[in-house]
Amino acid sequence: MQGLWLESGSLDFREDLEEPLAVRNETRVKILRAGVCATDLALLRGYMDFCGVPGHEFVGIAIDGPLRGQRVVGEINASCGSCDTCKSGMEGHCPTRTVLGILHRPGAFAEQIRLPTANLHRVPDSLPTDWATFAEPAAAAFEIREQVALSPGSRALVQGDGRLGLLCAQVLALEGLTVEVSGRHPEREEWLPNGIGHLGTEPNGKGRPGYDLVVEASGDPYGIVSALNAVRPRGTVVLKTTTEPSPEANGDLDLAQLVVNEISLVGSRCGPFEPALDALNEERLIVAPMIEAHYPLSEGQRAFDRASQRGVLKILIDVNDDDAN
Repeated sequence: MQGLWLESGSLDFREDLEEPLAVRNETRVKILRAGVCATDLALLRGYMDFCGVPGHEFVGIAIDGPLRGQRVVGEINASCGSCDTCKSGMEGHCPTRTVLGILHRPGAFAEQIRLPTANLHRVPDSLPTDWATFAEPAAAAFEIREQVALSPGSRALVQGDGRLGLLCAQVLALEGLTVEVSGRHPEREEWLPNGIGHLGTEPNGKGRPGYDLVVEASGDPYGIVSALNAVRPRGTVVLKTTTEPSPEANGDLDLAQLVVNEISLVGSRCGPFEPALDALNEERLIVAPMIEAHYPLSEGQRAFDRASQRGVLKILIDVNDDDAN
């Protein structure tokens, strides 16, 4: 089987990978297309000491199982289903979970993967495969409304105008919030829907009025510092991205702000796929302008190099493109 293999900071195209075996309650998926995201780039830099096939944003065709022959996307956390955490409804936090392309489970930059059948969601026939590759990050954006009470008319700031930040901004606007985005690319305001504004770059949030909600999606180690400066007293800060350790940034972090201003701090990760697929299919989320380029699987290193360039949004890798639409 062909795929990309990441080991010791090196990404190589290989043709000798083992195909996944059929397993009870799991489905094998033929990958059509997969997206390169910030986590993949961090893994290449050494995050989590990852070794194996990366990739977790994908669209494929189910090879077996109840969805056989259908285009599918999939939730990335594979839980045991039997521990107390899983039984309480928090399968995504199962202590023995594997995570597609991130933790102990081969990922989507290969011709085939295997995931629990319960993790898979059918892609609507009318949803283009390119757009469907955004289902996983779009679901992560929708997770905000699962965790935070969103009030129409509230003022929200999304820090970061990259892939995830732009999706978060659109989801918040769909919920009726007044949304502004900060980041290095104010030109992206032109295709953002629902009147979302762009502030440009304002270091540390100084001079901004207090926001009811601040979503940190920049991936900048100083992002939490900026978010705490931007939120109003008794407001909420949602952290959507993980960052690699930065002692310098941690030294600027004043946690007394959380106490004095009674700020709610919420960590936010993966989310619900169904509303994400519906919003993508109904074009309530605009993703086409984010797609910068396609690369074949054999040119995975070039795809990663391009994705790592400043200002580049989404790079897609075509794996088995014959069945895509």
